[in-house]
Amino acid sequence: MRTVRTAAVLIAAALAGSSAPAQTPAHDQSGQTTETEQRRHAPTTDLMWNLLGALGLIGLTGMWRSSDNDGYTDDPI
Repeated sequence: MRTVRTAAVLIAAALAGSSAPAQTPAHDQSGQTTETEQRRHAPTTDLMWNLLGALGLIGLTGMWRSSDNDGYTDDPI
């Protein structure tokens, strides 16, 4: 079950993309490329960071401690 959940998180992170821009002006009034347009043409590493973040979140599940709490009493700290 854990491997299925891990695979689902990794696939979701890989398919997640950046949001679409609201406007796509190629140039401003002076004919120069806008800052947004320059960022769009730069190589992106979003997939790498998405996968790294997903692995970090999966790693947090290892900090979950098991409990024998029956639901009626509080866990000791």
